[in-house]
Amino acid sequence: MAYTKSVRYFLTIVLLFACAIVTLDQSIQAQSAISGVSTPASAIPQPGDAGVRAHTFLRVLGSGGPVAGTPAAVGPPFSGYFYETPASLACVYELTGYPSGPCNPNTTFDNPTGGSNAIAIVDAYDYPGASADLAHFAAQFGVTFNPSAFHVVYAPAGDPTGPLGTCKGPATAVRPPGAAAYGWDLEEALDIQWSHSMAPGATVYLVEAQSNYDVDLYCGVRTAAALVAAQGGGEISMSWGHGEYAGELSADSTFVQDSVVFFASSGDSGSVSYPSASPNVVSVGGTAVSRNASSGAFQREVAWQDAGGGISAYEPVPNYQRRTYQVPSVVGAYRGTPDVSAVASTDTGVWVYLNGGWYVVGGTSVASPVVAGIVNAAGTFAKSSSAELTLIYSNIQDTGYLRGFYDIQIGTCGAYVS
Repeated sequence: MAYTKSVRYFLTIVLLFACAIVTLDQSIQAQSAISGVSTPASAIPQPGDAGVRAHTFLRVLGSGGPVAGTPAAVGPPFSGYFYETPASLACVYELTGYPSGPCNPNTTFDNPTGGSNAIAIVDAYDYPGASADLAHFAAQFGVTFNPSAFHVVYAPAGDPTGPLGTCKGPATAVRPPGAAAYGWDLEEALDIQWSHSMAPGATVYLVEAQSNYDVDLYCGVRTAAALVAAQGGGEISMSWGHGEYAGELSADSTFVQDSVVFFASSGDSGSVSYPSASPNVVSVGGTAVSRNASSGAFQREVAWQDAGGGISAYEPVPNYQRRTYQVPSVVGAYRGTPDVSAVASTDTGVWVYLNGGWYVVGGTSVASPVVAGIVNAAGTFAKSSSAELTLIYSNIQDTGYLRGFYDIQIGTCGAYVS
C-alpha cells in the first residue's frame, strides 16, 4: 500500500493469507443487530463460470431488502447500529489523523478529504440511478461531492475473436437480466460510493460492461484503463471474479497499463479467485472490525472467516513475493493472495444507498474500492500494479512498516495461520 510520510494510511495486511477465523469474536457478533445474511443472484457462482463469466463478491445483511424504517436526514441513516460510515472507517484506518475517540459510527463525523487524478470502477451492466444515488449518499454523510467529477461510461461489447480486452461495436447501456439486476446495481452503488468516500477529490468513472462475461468485462477494463491514464494515472477497482482456470495467464496482460494500478476482490469463498490471482493485480482480502458491543468503540481488526485467499494453482510466484522475507516459505513456487485486506465482514458491514433505500453490505466487494480510494488519496500514483506491489512488499520488510500497515494476528485459513 502506498502511503505518505506525513499521514498514516493504515490498511490491514494479512501475513500471509489468513482468511478464516476459528471462533468469531463475540463483540463482532453482538453488534450485528440486523439478523441474517442474503446473497444476491449476481454473487452466486454458476457451474462453468471459471474463465467465462464473473460474479460479484457481495453479501447483504438481512433478507435482501433495504433496512426498514424512516432514515435520519444526515449521518448514519439509522441510529443504534455500529455499521461503518465513511468517517468511522477513516477513523479506524487513521485517514484523518490519529483517532481522538472510539471511532463509533454514530459519533464520528470527520471524513476523508484527499484524492486526485482518477479512480475507475468496472462492473457489468447499466445502473441508471448511479449519479443520483451517489449524490444522496455523499449528502447523507457529509462527504464532498462534485457531480462534474463523476462519469458513467458505457463500454463496447468485447470481441470474442480477438485477445481478451479487445472491444468491438457500439458502446451502449445494457440492463442486467432478471434477478441479476438488483445485485449488479447494488454492487455498482457500493463501489462508487465507497471509492469516492475514501478519495472525494478524485474523478470517478463507472465503466459499465455489457455483460458479466469475461469478454465484455475485460473490454470494460481496457476502456477504464485508457480513461484513468488520460487523467494522469490512478486506480481501477474490480469487485468481481471467478475461480481459477488453466488459461488465465493469457489474460494477465489485460491488467497492464502505464500509470494505472489494478485492484480486485479476493473473493468470499475461502479460495483463490481470478483476476485477484493475477500478478498484475493487487489482491484485496477481507477483515472484520471488532467493536465493544455496548459502546461501539473500536477494539481491533481480525480476519474474516469467508474471505478468499490461498496459493494460485497456475500463476508463478512474482518477484515481489519471491524476494520478501518469509513469503516464499508460505507460497512456494506460486502466487499467494491476498496482498492487503480491508473491512468486508457482513457483521461489520457498510452502509450503501440504492434506489431510495439503505442497505448494509459486506463481502470483499467492499474491500477493493475502499483500498483503491485510500491508495488514491495517498497520492503516490505508482507507475503500475507491479510497482505498487513491490512497494507493499518492500514495506513489509521494513521494521517501520507499522506506519502504514496493521498486521492481522488473529485468524487462520486452512493450513495458514496469521
